[in-house]
Amino acid sequence: MIDTVRQDNPAGSALRFATELVAWVATPWALAPHSVALAVVSVVVLIGLPTVFSTPGDKRNVIVPVPGFVTILLVLLQLVAAVAASWAAWSSTVAVVVSALAVATVVFEVPRWRWLLSRGARP
Repeated sequence: MIDTVRQDNPAGSALRFATELVAWVATPWALAPHSVALAVVSVVVLIGLPTVFSTPGDKRNVIVPVPGFVTILLVLLQLVAAVAASWAAWSSTVAVVVSALAVATVVFEVPRWRWLLSRGARP
């Protein structure tokens, strides 16, 4: 296959990381008033899953290799968590900014997602 080079760029990486940070902060913030335990679990899930599971070639260190579509689902989990939690926890102004960040992240992720999907069904 011709498209074997990872398709990521610094802007896409920065947007993705910013969205992840928002998810890591907003999700426990939104959940803590209801359940501190659930807030802690949310951080473990949001940070732990992408750390443990990754597509070969997408990260330097792969602990558990997964197909590209799994990595895409993990990114989508971060995006949904960031947006939903920001609307639940913060003002609508901040939530609109987070939502715009998530949309920009998706736009910049498309080349990477195409590359990840080209990695096939098996890692």
